[in-house]
This record gives sequence, structure tokens and C-alpha cells, in this order.
Amino acid sequence: MDLIEFEHPIARDLVTRLRCKDFPPSRFRAYTQRLGCLLAVEATRNLPTTPVEVETPLETTFGEVLRRPPVLLPILRAGLGLLQPFMDILPDSPVAFVGLRRDEDTGLAQWQYQCIPNLSGRTVIVLDPMLATGGTAASVVGYLMERKVESVILVTVIAAPEGIAKLRQFPELTLITANVDRELDENWFIRPGIGDYGERLFSGGS
Repeated sequence: MDLIEFEHPIARDLVTRLRCKDFPPSRFRAYTQRLGCLLAVEATRNLPTTPVEVETPLETTFGEVLRRPPVLLPILRAGLGLLQPFMDILPDSPVAFVGLRRDEDTGLAQWQYQCIPNLSGRTVIVLDPMLATGGTAASVVGYLMERKVESVILVTVIAAPEGIAKLRQFPELTLITANVDRELDENWFIRPGIGDYGERLFSGGS
């Protein structure tokens, strides 16, 4: 697994602001989208391109276009917070969806919903702001690998060391995170953390 902890002063500023427990959902969503713009640029840095010839108003020249847009895959529901900035930068990308829920007694991921096109040979960018135990991410990445995808890029806002360790079983995976936090507590919450990301995006919970 290739781990990239995105280092940028604006990213650090935004993560710090997102941690604030008093943010209303509207402000939390706005800062998530700003951070998502930075993460989208980083996640697409190494996408393959194809050379093309193009006519400018003055002459013929050569440039590059994306070989094939990646598939965007937000994990419901928190992943929706990062989707729009990725759609803005990749307007031709198809969007797939999966919904998983963590069993609060066991910490294990349970599949509840999926809407996924044929992924064979495609690059998939998975969006999930929180990487805690890694159970959900491992389940999704394993599912994608079984479907012969070309590569998987997982984008998170914060990640726990325990979740990172679990994902090292996938050598083909690239994990991009804005911050690696200290640890998980006894209830599998990331510390110092941000809280329940989905709740904060859509319900205002902390």
C-alpha cells in the first residue's frame, strides 16, 4: 500500500477547523468541500493520459487528455461530502455507490446497498472521510480487487493507525489522507478525531 499524508498548509487549516464541535452542518459541509478540492487534485496527480494533437487559434500543437476517467465511489453516507469537488474536477467520471454500516458491538462492516457498474480495467477513487478500524474500507477495496479493477485510490480526511495497518494487505492500494490521527478508543472512535462525519454533514451531531 502506498500511503500519502497530504501536506499542505490550507489542508491543515481546514482539518483543524473541521474538528471544531460547534460547526453547524452548513459550515461543516462547506469546509469539507474546500478540503475535497485539494484532495481531488492530489488523488488525480498520477492518472494516465494520452497524447493528442490540437488546433489552437494560432497553430497545431500537442497536449494530453485523460486516457479514461476514473470511477468515483463514495461510501454512503459520509462519502457524499467529498463527492462534489471530485465531480467538478472529473465531470466525465461515472459515479458508483456503496452503503455499509458498522456494527457498533463488533466493529465489523455490514453491506446494505450497492450500485456499481462494470469496473474491469478501471481506476476507482473511493471516498470516505474517516478511516477508523479499516473494516469498511477493507471490505470495499477487497470487493473492487475481486472485480479486476486497474487500481484503487482511497481518499480520507483523517485516518487512524489501526485502519492504515489493516489496509496494508492491499499492495495495489493508494491511500491519501489529510491527517493521521493518534489512535482509536475503546469504542472504535478516532482520537482526537472529528466526531461522526455523516452526522455532522447531514444532521448536525458532534
